[in-house]
Amino acid sequence: MTQDVPDVVVKPDADQLARAVASALVARLAAAQAVHGTASVVLTGGGIGTAVLRQVAALAAEPEHAVVDWTAVDVWWGDERWVPVDDPQRNELAAREALLDQVTVDPERQHPMPSSDAGFDEPEEAAAWYAGQLAAAAAPGAALPRFDVLLLGMGPEGHVASIFPESPGIEDGRPVFAVRECPKPPPTRISLGFSAITSAEEVWLLVSGAGKADAVARALSGAAPRELPAAGARGVRATRWLLDAAAAGSLPASDA
Repeated sequence: MTQDVPDVVVKPDADQLARAVASALVARLAAAQAVHGTASVVLTGGGIGTAVLRQVAALAAEPEHAVVDWTAVDVWWGDERWVPVDDPQRNELAAREALLDQVTVDPERQHPMPSSDAGFDEPEEAAAWYAGQLAAAAAPGAALPRFDVLLLGMGPEGHVASIFPESPGIEDGRPVFAVRECPKPPPTRISLGFSAITSAEEVWLLVSGAGKADAVARALSGAAPRELPAAGARGVRATRWLLDAAAAGSLPASDA
């Protein structure tokens, strides 16, 4: 059963938020490895998501913080832009530059979403392939692999992954689907659906900037996911809203 009450953590600014999230992520992955022998994380793009990954790489380089066995971490992505593999818009490229090229993640455990030049004629085919990869990595009897932490950014209108307000993806029950005519460029993408997002043990929403404060407040006050998709992003064991002070600016004082 998904947790009903999310945790809200507020840091003074984006830099301190990135450092705090990186430290918490390293600790969570290490704890998962202590229990399961492996850990899994779903990455997000965006400025704060990439800043977190840079901070994780910095921690990995410090012996006293090198507590994660990166060879035993499975890395997935929450969404991806349907552009060529070397396009700087790709979340994968940002993640590799910020973290994955700095640590020793087994290539077999890295699961990027396909690019537009990966051999698929349509993004729908690529989405179906990625769904197959998820199913193949799942435990016997399960439809999806274990996600210990699933990271999400949020847009100023409340989108998460590539699920936008009033879009068909909100009601799409598939774990992965193609997105066309996206209101934010590039217009074609691949995204996890809510059935995959809400299967994660923990969902962490990383949000910085005053331009997102109203959407944060609406999501935490019970907005409908159709109007504000971030409100529907929940983890099985925990949901954490990790904010800088600017993003928390519209929350009641008791929440912020």
